[in-house]
This record gives sequence, C-alpha cells and structure tokens, in this order.
Amino acid sequence: MKVKRLIFLILGFLCLGLGCVGVALPILPTVPFFLATVFCFANSSRRLHDWFVDTRLYKKHLESFVKKKGMTVRTKLGIIIPVTLVMGTGFFMMLRAGVLVPGIILAIVWVCHIVYFVFGVKTIRAV
Repeated sequence: MKVKRLIFLILGFLCLGLGCVGVALPILPTVPFFLATVFCFANSSRRLHDWFVDTRLYKKHLESFVKKKGMTVRTKLGIIIPVTLVMGTGFFMMLRAGVLVPGIILAIVWVCHIVYFVFGVKTIRAV
C-alpha cells in the first residue's frame, strides 16, 4: 500500500512540474498535466490534494472545467492561440523543408484541437 502511494506522490509532483512548465511554454499542455496531478494527489495524499485544489493554478486552469464542464472564452483563447502559433510555425517550417506527410498530420491534429475546443468544450460565462 505504501509503494502505491509513493508512486502516485512522485507522479503527482512530476505532473505538477510539467504543468507549471506548460503555463509558460505552449508546447506542453497545462490542463492534462494538472488533471493528472489532481488524480495522483487524490490517490496519494488528501492533504496535497486539498492544497492543490486551493491553489491559483488549479482555480485558473481547471476549476471551471472540472466543476461546470466548460471553459470561459478567455480560457479557450488562452489555449487555442499559443497552440495555433506553435503548430503553425512547425507546419510552415515542415512545408518549407518539403516534409509533407508530417506537416499534413500536424495540420490534422491542429484542426482536431480547434474543433474540440470550439465544439467539444462548453463555453461558460465569466463570473
């Protein structure tokens, strides 16, 4: 039992670190890492779980999504714009270098990303 808790604790801190890096770097996704952090902390330490859901990072990036199953327009744009810039840069660099297939795959992933956030995630009003 203690080994399982220790593994979840280590994974929780790893996901927390990657999520924090993802706040500054649009290449890393913040929300999935923070969701994994909540899950890992819930399975390892009630105290760490309660601490994390009380932080500004959680409240800014996840609380509206977890509680209301949606995001504000501002949060959606905060995700879509940096990802579009990074993926667009990669796409044009691949096309310029003549790397066609990976460029097309990246474009398909980008379109799926946009479709998911526009149509899949409910838009809620900011309070």
